[in-house]
Amino acid sequence: MAKKIKLSAKQPSRSHPTPARVMQLLTAYQATEALKAAIELDLFTAIDEGARTAAQVAERRGASERGVRILCDFLTIAGLLGKKAGRYALAPDAAAFLSRRSPAYLGSAAKFLASPELKAGFADLAEVVRRGERPDEGTVKAHNPVWVEFARSMAPMMAPTARALAQVLKETGKTAGLVLDIAAGHGLFGISVAQADPEARVIALDWPAVLAVAQENAGKAGVAERFQTLPGSAFEVDFGRRYDTVLLPNFLHHFDVPTNEALLRKVHASLARGGRVAVVEFVPAADRVSPPAAASFSLVMLGSTPRGDAYTHAELDAMLRRAGFRKSRLVPLAPTPQSAVLAERA
Repeated sequence: MAKKIKLSAKQPSRSHPTPARVMQLLTAYQATEALKAAIELDLFTAIDEGARTAAQVAERRGASERGVRILCDFLTIAGLLGKKAGRYALAPDAAAFLSRRSPAYLGSAAKFLASPELKAGFADLAEVVRRGERPDEGTVKAHNPVWVEFARSMAPMMAPTARALAQVLKETGKTAGLVLDIAAGHGLFGISVAQADPEARVIALDWPAVLAVAQENAGKAGVAERFQTLPGSAFEVDFGRRYDTVLLPNFLHHFDVPTNEALLRKVHASLARGGRVAVVEFVPAADRVSPPAAASFSLVMLGSTPRGDAYTHAELDAMLRRAGFRKSRLVPLAPTPQSAVLAERA
């Protein structure tokens, strides 16, 4: 007969179940729309400029006092504002990232992250789960205009990751040389490498309309003379050169393993002897549920691409090896949630 184990009174009792988390997830769309509205109305900048009451913000932004009061109260509950005696103030996150007065302003990201096209992929997620994939090409459709919006609105959010990668490459003590930036988008990864390495010359590959944005950014960054473009699909266009460095920022997660391996073999063939590839990704741990920002990116790919995923380092390393690369190494790109996977041509 099994002996019964008496729980110690000192052991913490199991907390009672509560529907709070369920309700929070079911109504999360309200928080998204509230933040979108606040960014569209530029409420955070108005408060930063001194409009502290609902009436003052409403007058400055041409909105109703009632609407502003309810929205600002919600943002206070959400932790983006503080409120005392009817007066609002920016919480640290809002001051850093949501006021246009801040050099780290990220409000433009709402145009892409909360765009109708991205949200559409989650309108019938149950059916996508049943199928295991979207019924259409989603965001990976050729010449999809959503990537022009991505290039324009997401550049401020991607800038810290791009700078971190450039620093990682610089610390290897090896010049970047001739660089191919695949799916360059805003161009910031290649641009940051060029800024960190005066010997680097960058060729950015993407759809023509997207490359126009990258060229603008290269001009603003002062590296236009070392920045060229190569329009077309990474799977179809002839890379045409022997590169010292190939950048693959936030691209492999859009596709399945066979597609990625085919591209990586093409990248391998394009590299000079001793050349290297730098893959930038959200890389979850082996358990696929941590860290949260990287692990949850799989759901983004489920809703927006036919066969994309967030790959672990072991999975990325296996793809790279099968494409001909040496063993890779994983380098966190602090302070961002992304990582670089670096590998050399075998």
